[in-house]
Amino acid sequence: MSYESPIRELLVTGGKTAGDVTADICRPLEGKPTKLWWLGFTISVICLGILVYTLALTSFIGLGMWGINKTVGWAWDITNFVWWVGIGHAGTLISAILLLFRQKWRMSINRSAEAMTIFAVMCAAIFPLFHMGRVWIGPVWALPLPNAFGSLWVNFNSPLLWDVFAISTYFSVSLLFWYLGMIPDIATIRDRASTPIRKFMYRFFSMGWNGSARNWARYEVVSLILAGVSTPLVLSVHTIVSMDFATSVIPGWHTTIFPPYFVAGAIFSGFGMVLTLLVIARKVLKLEAYITIGHLDAMCRVLLLTGSMVGLAYITEFFIAWYSGVEYERYAFLNRMAGPYWWAYWSMMTCNVISPQLFWVKKWRRNPNFIFFMSIVVNIGMWFERFVIIVTSLHRDYLPSSWVMYSPTPTEIGIFIGTLGLFFTCFFLFARFLPVINMSEVKSILPHSHNNEAESVHQPEVVTH
Repeated sequence: MSYESPIRELLVTGGKTAGDVTADICRPLEGKPTKLWWLGFTISVICLGILVYTLALTSFIGLGMWGINKTVGWAWDITNFVWWVGIGHAGTLISAILLLFRQKWRMSINRSAEAMTIFAVMCAAIFPLFHMGRVWIGPVWALPLPNAFGSLWVNFNSPLLWDVFAISTYFSVSLLFWYLGMIPDIATIRDRASTPIRKFMYRFFSMGWNGSARNWARYEVVSLILAGVSTPLVLSVHTIVSMDFATSVIPGWHTTIFPPYFVAGAIFSGFGMVLTLLVIARKVLKLEAYITIGHLDAMCRVLLLTGSMVGLAYITEFFIAWYSGVEYERYAFLNRMAGPYWWAYWSMMTCNVISPQLFWVKKWRRNPNFIFFMSIVVNIGMWFERFVIIVTSLHRDYLPSSWVMYSPTPTEIGIFIGTLGLFFTCFFLFARFLPVINMSEVKSILPHSHNNEAESVHQPEVVTH
């Protein structure tokens, strides 16, 4: 029985059979790395080296290497933390929520999105850990471990501690979900492996998968359970991150709109990064038949929706600042728009509110080059959003004598570039040794998917269930 896509076109093009799916997706894993892979991997490793150097410098010399001061205690580091956590949201959204809603267009993109989630959360965890100053005693202060202070314990009233539990839970569940979904595909690679080392490694990680009906039944049940557990995490994690700001009394932060506003922004930036990665992957790995223009179109529609929601949140913030009658709140937002950091605010508005509206035009939603450019614009805009919220709310507080400007130091810039290196190093290794597309799920949505691999290619026929 064939399948009619919710995006009104075939989800796999080219008349592929199940055998073609296996061969096409395993080809990058079984052949030698291409020159493009080596080039990208080398650049990423160099940036990763910058991360190691700048973090070591911060640890040995101290936070004086950063541009923070007595007024702007949170700046570039927390901006990057929130930005990376936001990027990590799209993976779980695609994997969990769309799975529960039976949206089958997710099947070609969920694996890469889940991997992106894991790597983004790893990058995010670096910033608050090193912002503590003494990273080696971080577990003592952040985790409820027995210590020598007796009654002194972690402060469970602090939203900063809620971050620790929310993000660690999110990372654990996402990692389990990602790995579980790969087990059938790892078993396929195991059976095709030609060297003893590859056979041993893939046999170990396939956990004895044999493709029996019992295996598949348990796989489906556990996948649905993890999807059900992950769905509230998508909403809760960035909600808790927003409470770092919303529970304060600082003008520009103390607002109840932050939880839904941050969640919409996280999905917005996450889908932007997914598009950045997949537009490249579909071309370099020759996966155009599986990551189709229809998939890119669907993700652009999500960007259009969430970008409009973010724009509504920006307008609502200004309205509430005016309607509240609080002069400090009004000044905070006027300062964002026309103060010393006006360039950051208008960059944010241009990238996040105006540019996504271009996706109303169908031909631009279906142009990979334009989509790639816009995905980068979206993530630049979301980075500026976090910078505007954090720095412009802090650098001018209640006392004009405390007003001060903030600018990042080379060390802070190096840490950010280094986290990009860590992210892309992990992604290049993932694309080299693991399948970037879920083979077992894609086979279930092939036209004529009931036929076996030995049958010839049929002309695609779209029929409803």
